[in-house]
Amino acid sequence: MRMRKRHNLVPRMERCANLLISSPEDMKGRWKSLMPESSALWLELGCGKGRFTADLADSEPEVLLVALERVPDAMIIAMERVKNRGLSNVRFIDGDAKELDQLFEADEVDRIFINFCDPWPKSRDAKLRLTAPSFLRKYCDILPVGGEIRFKTDNAPLFDWSAARFEEEKWQVKELTHDLHANGPVGIMTDYEAKFYADGLKINRLVAVKTGETPGTAAGPLPRLKNASLTDARGYLESTAAFEKRKEQ
Repeated sequence: MRMRKRHNLVPRMERCANLLISSPEDMKGRWKSLMPESSALWLELGCGKGRFTADLADSEPEVLLVALERVPDAMIIAMERVKNRGLSNVRFIDGDAKELDQLFEADEVDRIFINFCDPWPKSRDAKLRLTAPSFLRKYCDILPVGGEIRFKTDNAPLFDWSAARFEEEKWQVKELTHDLHANGPVGIMTDYEAKFYADGLKINRLVAVKTGETPGTAAGPLPRLKNASLTDARGYLESTAAFEKRKEQ
């Protein structure tokens, strides 16, 4: 869904200026200097309106959380949520995941969160998915061995495709589930996730751990992505059918 352009974006951004890193490339290798007492540096890709961002930062005050978002009209809502709650362990970047190598040093990030990213369902666009091999290798470059990616989506076809890419790229996949909230809410939710859960849609989740064999960007040619279309752009039909079946039981 296209976000409405906010006419008052500039003054709102100015009020939250202390949370925005205007030249993030200058922080490469120095992020933890923003919070020297932090126990870890976590990165959220595509924070959207920031419900997950604010709740995660509030629950982990000893962690420095960097939230990246390329849509300022969404990011300002996230920034205001963080500011209004008085959270001091969050910083925002107005940028794109393609730029991670310019923003973070090797092994600098301890954990990455990818929540409900764009599925890019057509095969020709598969390389744009945040779980495509080109992105996985960028994540490998900035995570240490043992560093994690935590991935959630309502899109079952995207999830299965992504899990296969993690395994092919030699990440250790664990905690894989196709119905995270089957027995009630688990963990911190995004705005999308809360809505999907209320509608009875299944949430898919996995944790991928970098191993000593996980290839980075220097590893050579990327695998070709053939026949990579997703059968259902959101996994909606599959999830809804299961929901209706549960209601009948």
